Amino acid sequence: MSQTNSLARVAPTPPAGRTAARLTRRQKAAIIVRFLLNEGADVPLSELPDALQATLTTQMGTMRYVDRATLMSVVSEFAGELEGMGLTFPNEIAGAISALDGRISPQTAARLRKEAGVRQYGDPWEQIQRTDLDTLVPIILVESAEVAAVVLSKLDVPFAAKLLGRLPGDKARRITVAISRTAAVTPEAVDRIGLALAAQLDDRPPIAFDDGPVQRVGAILNSSSSALRDDVLSGLDETDGDFASQIRRAIFTFQHIPDRLARTDVPQVIRELEQSVLITALTAAKSTGLEKVVEFLLNNMSRRLADTLREEMEERGAVKQGPGEDAMTEVVNTIRRLEAAGNLVLATVEDDEEAA
Repeated sequence: MSQTNSLARVAPTPPAGRTAARLTRRQKAAIIVRFLLNEGADVPLSELPDALQATLTTQMGTMRYVDRATLMSVVSEFAGELEGMGLTFPNEIAGAISALDGRISPQTAARLRKEAGVRQYGDPWEQIQRTDLDTLVPIILVESAEVAAVVLSKLDVPFAAKLLGRLPGDKARRITVAISRTAAVTPEAVDRIGLALAAQLDDRPPIAFDDGPVQRVGAILNSSSSALRDDVLSGLDETDGDFASQIRRAIFTFQHIPDRLARTDVPQVIRELEQSVLITALTAAKSTGLEKVVEFLLNNMSRRLADTLREEMEERGAVKQGPGEDAMTEVVNTIRRLEAAGNLVLATVEDDEEAA
């Protein structure tokens, strides 16, 4: 039952002179909260400042009985205030920044917080849960096993498992053992750890790019010609072998299709492509030693369409290198777009297979 319906159901217009006029605002607030809780409403009191939560709890503890006439008067007054309310605004800069989260730039938000001398974390554990593993792992590595054990205990199990799997074996074992010693950890200690981690995350300088350098270079090379891609990777092998290896794992090209695209997703990809582009791509691939990819695609679509494409490929004849690579790139980009939209998932290939 909604709070509005609960109030409306019990709030007829009361006669004048009710005892509600003699109640303090704290007493009225306690009556409203108690009424809503009795009606089964979800009242998010935890979002109030700690001092107000304590005041409300203390006030409710001092009250014993309220007659129905007083209840009706208080509820009617409160419902009237709700109906007359137009907009509410945060009463502090931290609340205003949170309300505009995602609508003002991170740089502006950081500057305003710094100028006002405030930080706004909300629930720190929600912020930590939303943090990517690449950011969280270095922080956990420098924390004690006991602190890390508390962190893993507060996170969702799947996310905690991924985080543990990214840690070195000895660190992971020490944290696992430390979890057995968290039975006596107090809620206050958990809050302090969460706020400390949130502060570290909040102190990170804003970055200009959402993706890391590996993902950005990999995306560029995915759309580049094979000759340019090979030349860049060869140069990187000489200057930064580790970076080159990471980029190879991030790259997805036409030749990777049989290893990473599910057979059941082939028809979906084919539907997104113009037939002329597909014929050009398959013809060019067949003439450049990528028969495995061609047969993978043809064998996982309808037989009638595959036969039609084979006939068209024969009639198409030789394809020049430029148009052929452009068509194959269009196939790859289509698969990438479907993956980004969540319509398919590319399989992960082992490092040695990708390097090959």
